[in-house]
Amino acid sequence: MGSVKKEIFIGILIGLAATAGGFYLYVEYALEGTFEESLAVLKENSLYGQVLSIAAIPNLIAFFIFIKKRQDYRARGVLIATLMVALLILAAQFV
Repeated sequence: MGSVKKEIFIGILIGLAATAGGFYLYVEYALEGTFEESLAVLKENSLYGQVLSIAAIPNLIAFFIFIKKRQDYRARGVLIATLMVALLILAAQFV
């Protein structure tokens, strides 16, 4: 794998990890009940799209950190991960 592809891949992984971390923190601390109960409520009310959009906020932080450090390919990877999450949110709205 070339250096550019590697940097973009690292950015994608960081973007997905930031979204997963944001999702976990939101469900664990912003919603009442246990983690499993909160997931059940999200599923019942079809709220995955709204929660995923909030969970993607840490991607902004990662993106701007990479831009400030002039790691443009990693920032590009975070942007790709954010677009992937956006497509997932769009799909969740129709399921």
